[in-house]
Amino acid sequence: LTTMTGGRLLRLKDLLGAERFMLTYGDGVADIDITELLGFHERHGRIATVTAVEPPGRFGRMIMEEDQVIRFSEKENIAGEWINGGFFVFEPQIFDYLDGDETILERSPMERLSGDGQLMAFRHHGFWSHMDTIHERSTLEDLWRSGDAPWKSWE
Repeated sequence: LTTMTGGRLLRLKDLLGAERFMLTYGDGVADIDITELLGFHERHGRIATVTAVEPPGRFGRMIMEEDQVIRFSEKENIAGEWINGGFFVFEPQIFDYLDGDETILERSPMERLSGDGQLMAFRHHGFWSHMDTIHERSTLEDLWRSGDAPWKSWE
């Protein structure tokens, strides 16, 4: 219960063995084409691939000069901004970047992978949503019940 994300992954090292594997946090859904993601990872030959997504507009945005608002826009997506979408492909060398239970995957390991040229981003332009709040959970459950869940790929 006290381990961080990288520490939890490190604890799986013996179970995962010396093979490539995929990882997700489990608190988001997306319509990512896993075959395309894996193909991208295989083509670039690096240790790690993170799925990059453009965050949905969540809050209004204000551009200010000193205390004056010079531009106000409500809940817009900012083109060109990408965030960690929480879906990864890793080679077993990822374990060389993990130090122990206190390791936060998104900090030192990802920063070091990036600095070593070993982190690539698979840009996902389709549906993606996190489920960090009750409102987001309710919205995703409503999509599921309606039959319009974009992440559902089976019938």
